[in-house]
Amino acid sequence: MLFESDKVINLSLDGSLKDVFKDRGESSSYHKASVVYQSGKVQEKVPVKIKTRGNFRRSAANCKYPPLLLNFSKNKLPHNSLFDGQNKLKLVTSCRGSEFVIQEYLVYRLYNLITPYSFRARVVNVTYNDSVKAKTINQSYGILLEDEKQMAARNDTKRLKQLKLSPLSIERQQFLKMAVFEYLIGNTDWSVQYLQNIKLIQKTPKSIPISVPYDFDHAGIVRAPYAKPAPALQLRNTLERRYRGFCVANINEFTPVFEEFNRLRESIYALYQNNALLEQKYIDKTVSYLDDFYETINDPVKAKQAFLYPCDRSGTGNVVIKGLKKQ
Repeated sequence: MLFESDKVINLSLDGSLKDVFKDRGESSSYHKASVVYQSGKVQEKVPVKIKTRGNFRRSAANCKYPPLLLNFSKNKLPHNSLFDGQNKLKLVTSCRGSEFVIQEYLVYRLYNLITPYSFRARVVNVTYNDSVKAKTINQSYGILLEDEKQMAARNDTKRLKQLKLSPLSIERQQFLKMAVFEYLIGNTDWSVQYLQNIKLIQKTPKSIPISVPYDFDHAGIVRAPYAKPAPALQLRNTLERRYRGFCVANINEFTPVFEEFNRLRESIYALYQNNALLEQKYIDKTVSYLDDFYETINDPVKAKQAFLYPCDRSGTGNVVIKGLKKQ
């Protein structure tokens, strides 16, 4: 129910929020709060436990408002509630401006077009009310993300948590789709080996794993002001694309993947064009960024240069991003 619409949800999050936002350690605690929203003519108030989460965006040095984890009690949810069937939901908050939240949300929508092996997302307009201070401390857009267990169950799969797994061990066509998608959006902040912004799922314990990406705020297409590529990649900024899949010796292996992206071209552009949540300046820049991608995949010379890059041992195509987590 929650992810069946793309309409913006207006809600408020009420609680001792200043205490929540100060609690940013690796072992942050849950705090009691309430989610309030309009359901038809009735205002629903749902109890919830919340805590800070994440890595880069949890740090007060990077973001004033950290991402949150919402933990609902299923037996306290109203019947046919907007959150019916939900347990834990990630809330992506506004780090340096609401516009970047919307721009990241559209990346989730873009990947939904490419494969069902993707996280669904919903935009919320959140009013943050601090109950201790009895005042509103912020109002901004956010993203509710589909729970990992629900994403896996929707695809008739189970989660797999395995570090140091080679990308060559991942289901090949899905991996190539994902890696070309990451190239399209200008995202280099991921790795299968260290599960950096990647989840793994599989049909059975003996099935080949499938990679599912998430957390796209460092992608060039989002244009977050704090985003920077890892120094080891030797890139000037996040707008400079770098294909980070494994070495594919024959460019023809990408043909069905490129054909799929070409088939979806109109739908991908439509996410951005005439989008009321976006400024026209950003739309124009993004259309140009997409044009560059399509020019590359449809030009044999440029495609070879971009997508056979990991085969060049003298380049940085084989750098593995370990991320911020302690491994």
